[in-house]
Amino acid sequence: MEELDRQKIGFWREVGVASDQSLVLTAPKRVEGLFLTLSGSNLTVKVAYNSSGSCEIEKIVGSEIDSMGKFAFLGHREIHVLDTDYEGYAILRVSLMWRGRNFCVLKYFTRSLEDEDRLGFWKFRELTADTGLYLVARPGQCAELLKEELI
Repeated sequence: MEELDRQKIGFWREVGVASDQSLVLTAPKRVEGLFLTLSGSNLTVKVAYNSSGSCEIEKIVGSEIDSMGKFAFLGHREIHVLDTDYEGYAILRVSLMWRGRNFCVLKYFTRSLEDEDRLGFWKFRELTADTGLYLVARPGQCAELLKEELI
């Protein structure tokens, strides 16, 4: 991945998750959408969660580790932008420490509330072929609320 284009981030809807840990795929709080903004070396992430059927929005701020799309957050969490075309899809690696164990999750996002972006989907499948567990196409009522809130 080349240097992250700070002007082209923004709203993204999560449509795919891959992990070798089933716990990650069955969490009661599921990410549906993100709104990303960069200011200097800080990345602000506004996250829309579906928590047992109701929507929650959380705001977290991380610091850039390098200019290649890698950011660190409190609580031993990192986000790394692996691939994006900025217009249709983004693929992120999220690493976190929970209960003394390291977890790594690959996440696939699109700009659209309805579409899954074929090119991005195939790149995501290619990257996750050896990962193990896999989940795709979550409903996005909370992502829709986040997007409406930001317009």
